[in-house]
Amino acid sequence: MDSQILLDLVRVKMPYGKYKDWLICSLPEPYLVWYREKGFPAGKLGQLLATMYEIKANGLEYLLQPLKKQ
Repeated sequence: MDSQILLDLVRVKMPYGKYKDWLICSLPEPYLVWYREKGFPAGKLGQLLATMYEIKANGLEYLLQPLKKQ
C-alpha cells in the first residue's frame, strides 16, 4: 500500500455532501458503508473512501493514530 494514501486519510477533507470539510479519517462508518453500497466515486477520493471503509470495517483505525499526531 502506498504510504501517501494513509497520510491523505488524515489530511484530506471531504469536498462535498453532508460531511463536507470532515477529514476522511473522521467520517462515520455508516456513511462509508452507504458509499460502498452505492459505489465509491472515481479517482483519488473514491480510493481514499474505499481505503477508509476497509480500515474501519476491520477495526484498524489505531494504525492512523501516529499519523494524526504528525
